Amino acid sequence: MFLSSINLRNIRKHTDSRIDFTDNLNYIIGGNGVGKTSVLEAIHYLSTTKSCLTSSDAEVVKLGEKDFNIEGNLQGLTNDKVQVSYSKVENKKTYILNTKKISRFSNVIGKFPVVLLSPADHTITRGYPADRRRFVDSVISQASRTYLNIVIEYNRVLKQRTFLLSRLRETGIRKDSELDAWNEKLVNIGIEIIKHRDQFVKDFIIYVEESYKRILSDKEIPGIKYFFLEGSSMNGLESSFIEQLDKKAEEEIRRGVNLVGPHRDDFVFNINSINLKSYGSQGQHKTFQTVLRFAEYFYLKDKKKHTPIFLLDDVFGELDSERAAAISRNLKEVSQAMITLTDFGNISHLKIDKEDRIIKLSSETGISYE
Repeated sequence: MFLSSINLRNIRKHTDSRIDFTDNLNYIIGGNGVGKTSVLEAIHYLSTTKSCLTSSDAEVVKLGEKDFNIEGNLQGLTNDKVQVSYSKVENKKTYILNTKKISRFSNVIGKFPVVLLSPADHTITRGYPADRRRFVDSVISQASRTYLNIVIEYNRVLKQRTFLLSRLRETGIRKDSELDAWNEKLVNIGIEIIKHRDQFVKDFIIYVEESYKRILSDKEIPGIKYFFLEGSSMNGLESSFIEQLDKKAEEEIRRGVNLVGPHRDDFVFNINSINLKSYGSQGQHKTFQTVLRFAEYFYLKDKKKHTPIFLLDDVFGELDSERAAAISRNLKEVSQAMITLTDFGNISHLKIDKEDRIIKLSSETGISYE
């Protein structure tokens, strides 16, 4: 699968832009503020129905305008035309696939898989557990519709259970049959999430190891550990879940917060068995973040049986020449990628093949190709 063209209307700095892509590497070059990242953001909308930069669609609309529109043509086993539009007046977003309106946005996830590597990925290795859960869930959800539906249902249970905990706190009740019913749902669905995540880590680490070798040979050995239910094991998972719910029942009601479940899990990244977050250098963090995205690309490629679109936003400027050159070499293993660069002249380690395309963005001259 590859994106052959995209049209952006009223997307941030873009009033009306059309860009044609090759099915290999596309280098999008321009100064700051000309809309390079907005192109990647628009592609992300086509693939996920969401921005990769903000949770507010209104922020994406060009200043002074009332709506935006994105159109893309994707080619693979079938040729698909996708349109995403948003109206600030109605505060409504619409996703149309081949003239058919998609009512449930979740149905789009995984249909056109996308992988984004950007400076914001520092949160995955340096940030909070929620950042790592978000990364893992996004990868599995693109690969598995079953998992996506489980997560959606789990979040619904969490929301309903939060309402009930708050109500019990207000009434002073400490035991409730309705809470028992929600606990049962929480345990059943939560266990499914934990099992999926556990299997994912076992499968995914192989892709991480392979990507690490391609970038750094055998200089470092990466690892991922999954911590769930405060260090529980897969053996006796249900009894451990129930035991922790009983143990924290009073605290949950007192605080009105769900304190037990996979929404509190964490993933720990290691290099040579040493905790990356605690002891990793800046270069090791950057490398690990990059490796995770390459691993995601090849994992989704195998699971979906067609190639994702790989987006790299201003990545090379933050890497030393050795790592940047290694990543550039590995990009040749990727089918289609969109790579934003501020200054192409200083990136001598990038190898441009005749099948690749250089797309220049300028506030004065618009869009040009080389």
